[in-house]
Amino acid sequence: QVELVESGGGSVQPGASLRLSCAASKYARGCMGWFRQATGMEREGVAGIELNGSRSYANSVKGRFTISLDNAESILYLQMDSLKPEDTAMYYCASAAWRRGSCLYVSSYDYWGQGTQVTVSP
Repeated sequence: QVELVESGGGSVQPGASLRLSCAASKYARGCMGWFRQATGMEREGVAGIELNGSRSYANSVKGRFTISLDNAESILYLQMDSLKPEDTAMYYCASAAWRRGSCLYVSSYDYWGQGTQVTVSP
């Protein structure tokens, strides 16, 4: 079992930045990623990172969000810049017990955090 604890969410204005953090109790053998779920919408992949450092991003966040992993501390980060109102959602950290599928697919993950809310509004 892996515990994931997110932090760093908040309410900001459009154009602002936030950095989300996810502390993992164990080192992931597969992907680690960030997902988000807006009210009434399905959970969607935002960014993922593989053990070899390869990163993937949803088209909607490319060039604005950056995922990174501190292997020594087992902390996953999501730097979010130029935030837009459509980025408003609950953001979840996820970890995979083994590598399978795209790091942006919900089905590729085994463990999930409780989420941290991000709200972007004027």
